Amino acid sequence: MTSSDQPSRREALASLPAAALGTSIAMNHAIAPDPGKLRHSIVAWCWRNYGPKWSLDQVCEAAKATGCASVEIIPSSEWPTLAKYGLTCAMAPSGMSWSEGFNNPAHADELHAKTVKAIEDSAANKVPTVIGFVGSKFKKPGDPTSGEIPLEEGYRNALAGIKKIAPIAEKHGVTLCIEHLNSRDASHPMKGHPEYQGDNIEQVVELLKKVGSPRVKLLFDIYHVQIMHGDLVRRVKELGDWIGHVHTAGNPGRCELDTKQEIHYTPVIQALWDVGYRGYLGHEFLPTRDAMAGLHEAVAACRV
Repeated sequence: MTSSDQPSRREALASLPAAALGTSIAMNHAIAPDPGKLRHSIVAWCWRNYGPKWSLDQVCEAAKATGCASVEIIPSSEWPTLAKYGLTCAMAPSGMSWSEGFNNPAHADELHAKTVKAIEDSAANKVPTVIGFVGSKFKKPGDPTSGEIPLEEGYRNALAGIKKIAPIAEKHGVTLCIEHLNSRDASHPMKGHPEYQGDNIEQVVELLKKVGSPRVKLLFDIYHVQIMHGDLVRRVKELGDWIGHVHTAGNPGRCELDTKQEIHYTPVIQALWDVGYRGYLGHEFLPTRDAMAGLHEAVAACRV
């Protein structure tokens, strides 16, 4: 196949309706990841719970068809399904929600145990990262009447909890990535998290610096950073050493990475490459139209 044939092939794939996506499409029309370039990943919950509501097998087929090497944030019990398709899991869940983070001693023991288990499972299956969160500012997540955890106290709790995890992550060669989330968008439960205490990226990175472990880094979610701070290229260059994983989505709306949203992904991805980031790009947007077309656009928008 010549280079001139490639665009028409991709356009043909992108035009396929989601219902037509099958194993034959994934196996016979898969786009191989560009060698030496950033690897792409699908954050499974977006397509399993929203839009087409695909099964995990269908998500895997979509990953193969779009050249993604990973399907992420799924439990270890589902990793054998990825293996059937020659895929990996770029990031494991901790077993706790974003609201049940390291800032709250009420669930510290449970969080520690589940995060350690996630790290051990990840090491055994060559999964490079585990997700972690600062947590809700409310003493009882979701309940404003329970009172707030003071900011400084919350970060002291988070520091103590993550420091206990760090040597375990180092021992197993797995990176715990603490995610910064936006607290501004209250329009949808998965577009923003108004009660999240880790909504300031400088504070989150300062926390990571105090932990001081090469196996505790930042989950740099481009969508969330854009909403809270903007200035994406500068932030990538300033924080490059701390970035352990990356997520994408269009803004506003946590939508596709198309021309209707405000983030120009080309220079942001180039900045990631320039600072030496060689991890995965986890596409984590809510499908609003043809799901396969949106995934193809995301992969194309994020090429170095």
